[in-house]
Amino acid sequence: MKSRTTARPVWLFALALAAFAVQTDDYIIIGVLPAISATVHLSETATGQLVTVYSLTYALAAPMWAFLPLRIQRRRALCVALTVFGAANFAVLLVDTYAALMTLRVLAALAAALVLPTALAAASAEAPPERRGRYLATVMTGLTGAVLLGVPAGTWIGAVLNWRATFVFGGLLGVAALLLLVRTLPRAEACAVMERKALADMVRPLLNGTVTAILVVTVLTVAGNLAFQTYIAPFLSGVSGVTPTMLAVLLVCSGAGGLLGTQASGRLIDRYAPGRVFALASLVFCATMLAFAGLWTVRPVPVALTAVLLVVWSAAAWAVPPSIQSLMLARVGTEAATQAMAVQSSSVYVGAALGGAVGGGVIAVGLGLVPAAAVGLAFLGLVTLLPAMRSRAAAPEKQQETV
Repeated sequence: MKSRTTARPVWLFALALAAFAVQTDDYIIIGVLPAISATVHLSETATGQLVTVYSLTYALAAPMWAFLPLRIQRRRALCVALTVFGAANFAVLLVDTYAALMTLRVLAALAAALVLPTALAAASAEAPPERRGRYLATVMTGLTGAVLLGVPAGTWIGAVLNWRATFVFGGLLGVAALLLLVRTLPRAEACAVMERKALADMVRPLLNGTVTAILVVTVLTVAGNLAFQTYIAPFLSGVSGVTPTMLAVLLVCSGAGGLLGTQASGRLIDRYAPGRVFALASLVFCATMLAFAGLWTVRPVPVALTAVLLVVWSAAAWAVPPSIQSLMLARVGTEAATQAMAVQSSSVYVGAALGGAVGGGVIAVGLGLVPAAAVGLAFLGLVTLLPAMRSRAAAPEKQQETV
């Protein structure tokens, strides 16, 4: 029986820790890239493909895991995946070639691609209906925390010890999440990751116009955010003369804003319809990007003003994922929750790739146009979703949830 108390259960924080582990592992290599390059005797550009391969493997594997015709408890799936994830990171201690490292990154990504969608589906399935938004936001806090704490901590560990210690840190995070989940995740959470059904039966809940629109919106909103975030360092340097040291402080501030935005989003989703929360977050995001575009025309501007806008931008950007996930889950129902979260997780990586490409293309024209490109993508996402949300064909579970 699901708890109706206001306190969030320990297992929910275990799921957030699992999300923290896999997100940290995704980006942690960036801080130790030069040291890895020196070890494997390759350029940093070639070594950087370890990041690309991880992301690509995740994007392809998440839907693959979700649509395999198997029946396995979410609890067991998480435990197996986190075990493989930890082992793949610890095994870095035993290898010193590029090919071996690439193999281990693929294994870690395959495991991570099962962890995050399953964690989100488990949180949704076990949440009291009136607190689903907050439960999803708690898991998403793990992703925000990885950017704010996990990646800097891993980089520091690599600098103090060596780059292999950074991967051991990632493995320890995975093991910590595993041990906490084993002790706390309810055995009643025995819902299958996937029922033993035909592929057509698993895909059918996702084949409607609103689900397609939500996936397109996910790609566009992530692309809008990443178009700016990818090139945030040169933009801030140009608009306020931000140095690398100042940038580190500003990124911590923006990370704190992201944590606040994620939690606020969860509470608003539980009080209002998720579509309204998404619209509000998108509009705030667009407003901050327009403000940045305006500041570029009158640069240089005080760093304090830039810092305030960064916090608002981050809060708005991180308020979007829980609202989109809630929209998706409301449309497909609990039976297809894992498949929906897997496909949506994959679409996030598509959006990240698109955002990086758009941002790079815009920079070739002018660095100051990056915020305008971000606005265009985010606003296109907003106008794409609104007509679909008004469609009466969209809500099999909750007809009363409208934008």
